[in-house]
Formats: sequence, structure tokens, C-alpha cells
Amino acid sequence: MTAAAAWPMVWATNMADNSDTERVRRTLRGDTEAFSELVNLHQHAVYNLAYRFMRDATLAEDMAQETFLKAFRLLKGFRGDCAFSTWLYRVTCSVCLTELKRQRRRAEAPLTPTQGEAARATHQPSLEQAETAERIRRCVTKLPERYATVVTLYYFQGVSYDEIAEIMKIPLGTLKTWMHRARNQLRKLVEEELHPDGRN
Repeated sequence: MTAAAAWPMVWATNMADNSDTERVRRTLRGDTEAFSELVNLHQHAVYNLAYRFMRDATLAEDMAQETFLKAFRLLKGFRGDCAFSTWLYRVTCSVCLTELKRQRRRAEAPLTPTQGEAARATHQPSLEQAETAERIRRCVTKLPERYATVVTLYYFQGVSYDEIAEIMKIPLGTLKTWMHRARNQLRKLVEEELHPDGRN
């Protein structure tokens, strides 16, 4: 899969980026309609990413709404040094990971897709495969935030290394180091999850 194909909803082109920047400027000048336009343009992509984290349609909708609320509050901090879509992607990751941590503190396991959503899936994995996949997702949420973000973006969302580095505002070398450490930590967490008694 190419980077262009992997990028969810084919994130904004340069022309769209310029338009988004202008909408941000209008919003900061008090034009609420401009922010509504940003929401309409990006809400589907934000929801898709939120669903990758939350694995539940209702929670994904809640996280998408929270993302735009947080984006509005933080909009003054958008400097235009990256695409607005990239900045919004980062906000979405932060919102979702914060909620997943809150769930863990309340000892709530992340929800699985509803029966209706499962029925709409093109390929149905076996029950064992589905349970294993869900355990891995739970393990990902136990990683440090930066590691959980890069693993989710790369493995669950199909975002390229170059794009993740831009989203996270880190050098490519740093990303590779984080990914290596994340894989090692995730492997241990998965082994503990699948074999809590220490036996294979």
C-alpha cells in the first residue's frame, strides 16, 4: 500500500491545506462558520481514527466531538508549520489515548464492536482470532502514550513512518527507536496477556 493510499481519507492536498489555514485564521477572528467548515471537512477522518482506537461506534463519535472541542480550545496554538489535518490528527490521538487511560483507571476494558458492526464486516475472523486481536489492542493501550500512538498509527491505521514523524514532530530516527522499544514492550505485554501463568 502506498503512503497516499494509506493516509486515511486522503488527507488534504496543498490547496486544501491552504484553505484550512485560511479557515483557521477566520475562526480566530471570530468567524464561527469557518470552524464549522473545518468540522465538516474533517469529521469523517477524525471519526475513523477515533474508531481505530476505541473500537466502538458510540465512543468514537464521543471522541470525535471531544477532538473538535479540544481543537477549538487549542486553535491559537496552531502555527501553520504543518497541515491542519496533521495537527488535528495529533489532537485526535491525544483525546483517544486519554480516554483509554481513564477507562483503565476505572478497570473498564475497551469495548468490542457491536453485533451490528460485526455483521457488516466483509471478512469475519474466528472467535479466537477476534479475542486475540482485542487482547493485543488492550495491550497497546497499556504502552506509554507516545508508543501507543506510533503503534496505532502504523499498524492499525496504515500511516507511513514519514507521516507519523510529521504528526509526532520527531525525527525519523527517533520514531524508529520508539517503534523498536514499543514492539519489545508490546511483545512482553501480549505474552503476559495470553499466558498469564507464564506457560506457552
